[in-house]
This record gives sequence, C-alpha cells and structure tokens, in this order.
Amino acid sequence: MMKKFFALALSAVMMLSLLAGCGSKDEPSTTEPEGGAAQEETASDLNVAVFYYDYSDVYISSVRNALDGLFGEMGIKPNNYDGGGNQSMQTDQINTAIANGANLLIVNIVETSSPDAAQNAVEAARTAGIPIIFFNREVDDSVVSSYDQCAFVGTDAPEAGHMQGQLIGEYLLEHYDEVDLNKDGSISYVMFKGQEGNAEAEARTQFGVEDANAVLTEAGKPELVYYNASATDKYLVDQGGKWSAQAANDYMATILPEYSEANGNMVELIICNNDGMAEGAISALQTAGYNLGNDADGNPTSTVIPVFGVDATDSAKQLINEGKMTGTIKQDADGMASTIITLVENVESGAALMDNTSEFNVDEGVAKIRVPYGTYTGEEG
Repeated sequence: MMKKFFALALSAVMMLSLLAGCGSKDEPSTTEPEGGAAQEETASDLNVAVFYYDYSDVYISSVRNALDGLFGEMGIKPNNYDGGGNQSMQTDQINTAIANGANLLIVNIVETSSPDAAQNAVEAARTAGIPIIFFNREVDDSVVSSYDQCAFVGTDAPEAGHMQGQLIGEYLLEHYDEVDLNKDGSISYVMFKGQEGNAEAEARTQFGVEDANAVLTEAGKPELVYYNASATDKYLVDQGGKWSAQAANDYMATILPEYSEANGNMVELIICNNDGMAEGAISALQTAGYNLGNDADGNPTSTVIPVFGVDATDSAKQLINEGKMTGTIKQDADGMASTIITLVENVESGAALMDNTSEFNVDEGVAKIRVPYGTYTGEEG
C-alpha cells in the first residue's frame, strides 16, 4: 500500500513538471519595456519610462548605460523601451507605459523631421498629468513651450558642425600635401549625413564643410571638392534613417573601386555626422588597404584617409588612438545623462522641472538645456 502511495505521488510530481515545461513562451511585445511588461517596483515613488529611438545607435547606448547607472544610485529601476527607429512603435510604447502607471516620461523621439510626434507625446503626458523630458534628438521650441512640465536636454546642433569644420580645416593645413593623394591641389571629400530633416544632421552637414572651407581659403587653399562632381546633394544619407555603420560601409564599398588612386580621383577625406558611420567607412577603407593603424613606434602602416566623426564613442576613441581614425567631436553621454538626472531629481522632490539648472546652458525663453561638445584627437590626459 505504501509503495502504491509513493508511486502515485511520484507520478503527480512528474505530471506537474511536464505541464510547467510545456507552457508557451511568447516573444515580448515591442510595446513592452526591457525586462518584461510589468512596471518595475522601485525604492522611489517615481515610475520612470525611458524611450530610446534605437538601441543600435552606439552613442544612445552610451547614454542608456550612463542613465541606468545613475538611476540605480537613486534606487530607481527605469523601464527602458527600444523604439527601433519606428515612430509608430514608440508612440504605442508611450501609451502603454502611461497605461501601466508611468509617472515620468523621458523620450528620445524617433521622428524629428516634423514636430507632430513629439507634440503627440506631450499631449499624452499632459492628459496623464505627468512630466515629460525629451533628450538628444531636437524637438521644436513650440513643443517644449506647450506644456509647463516639459523640458529638453540636448546639444547645440550647429556647435558640433562648427567644431568639426574647424578641426578638419586645421588638420588639412598641417597635412595638406600628404592628404592630397591625387596631387591636383584640392581635397576630395565624402560627407555622410545620417538622416534627412534631423536638426543635428542638417547643422553638422552644413557647418562641417563650411567652416573647414573658411579655414582653408583664409590660408590661401581651395575649398573642399565633393568627390562626385555631378551629384546634386553634396552628402550621402542613410536611407534607413539610423546613421548606421553598415550604410556608410556599403556606400564606401561602392565608391572606392571607382574613385581610387589608380584612377587619379581618390576620395581623400571622409566627414561623418556620427562615429558609427565613421567606423563603417573605416571598415571599407581597411578592406581596400587603407587606415590599417600604427606600428609599435606610432607610425602608419598604410596610407591614411582622414576620417572625422561626432560623438567620441569608446570604439571611435580606440580607432583614433590606433591611428585608424583622425578625430571626433565629443558628445558627452555622461553629461547628457547627469543633466537629465538633475531634472528627474526635481520631479522626485516635488520641485519645478527646471529648478537647479542655473549652472547649465539654458536657452532663453524655453526649457532647453544644452550640453557642451568637446574635441578628441587622441589619448586624454
């Protein structure tokens, strides 16, 4: 009898194990935060939802890591959402987060060519009676000013272009003859814009070239010459809107066989609006035998095509230190994150959203904070 009891008990346990193992495991919804659908319980009363335009963006990943660390110090576990470069998806994510009890929205908006998406996010926040902080990707002043619990943390878009143009111009004056591989007295360039209609991309594309030309012409040198003289637009765009390394790599892999030293029309300078595209361009150059890095004594082991980017990501800084990339403009991920956290702390304490910001660069008449850029051309002291 006892044997029969134990046999029945064992059968029951095995059946329960089988049932547990056969439960379906659905893929997480694109509207769910990283880590699951339920909003996280935290030590803070804040239920923070952070919306990133695309996790694949290297700079945005740096901001996300920095923010997560600072939130952790506050005892907050943010609910992070990956927009995947899709505004409709991000809009759904915002609505879902609000429905799940989020009481602070931090938004890296996907769509920047029109103010509509950002304004819709503001209206959702206003309806819920909660603050909203936009960051990194510029939103229109009218959007920020339309709601007294709305702010923006970002950079001054033209500043990066001006700084990059100055950096390029000064570098070319110092290395003009070695950069002029075609020996025609001018420098042929490619510009990787990133995305049409994006404020940062527009400003960097314009001023990166204009300011480099100003430095060159003041010194008696000709202006930069776009590699494809017949092109209407003097830049190349990532058709996926993601400023991706792959897009730049694909473009350069197509360009280099036609525009080469052998043909006397080599691309002699590459300007990129972010470091991701710079890395993609360098990868294609390396396949063609260029930018292979320095030897143990710091001397180039191949011909170097100067490549400039924006962001100063860790991977780009490594390429610069190895002699494979020339320079970048530092967009401070840690500074961006810490500035956002200042506003989060205001919300948590019940202060006005823009309190405690006197030390920051704040636009006149609108709640926009500007994080300054810097330059990077090698090992930091």
